[in-house]
Amino acid sequence: MRSVVRIVVTLLLVALPAAATAEERGTAFRTVIESQLEAFQRDDGNAAFAHASPMIKDMFRTPDTFMAMVVRGYPQVYRPRSVDFGATTVYRGQPAQIVYLVGPDGEPVIAYYQMQQQPDGTWKINGVYLEQPTNV
Repeated sequence: MRSVVRIVVTLLLVALPAAATAEERGTAFRTVIESQLEAFQRDDGNAAFAHASPMIKDMFRTPDTFMAMVVRGYPQVYRPRSVDFGATTVYRGQPAQIVYLVGPDGEPVIAYYQMQQQPDGTWKINGVYLEQPTNV
């Protein structure tokens, strides 16, 4: 019986750090995404661009080009009526945060924010994929 208890305790001790890490990751994702959404609200391209991964920065080169793309292609992200955070997940092979947005037109979308951890341990946004909800 003692060996069973010892195994259960060991398994719990191993699992607890993983759960804390997942919670910490979700908090970090949310902080980055909220900061970028706030920057969009202020039309602060420099601040919004700062939350992009190196790959995204290489694609768009400047904050102005990045902002122009967001304004034209992602109005739900640029000017959401509402924002609700869902679970963290893996989307297209990368860690991601699910965010439920209602766009300026009143239409809901599900945003999958792909996140990339940087060498210094911080997280950057490595892409956003929008999908229409299937049960609206």
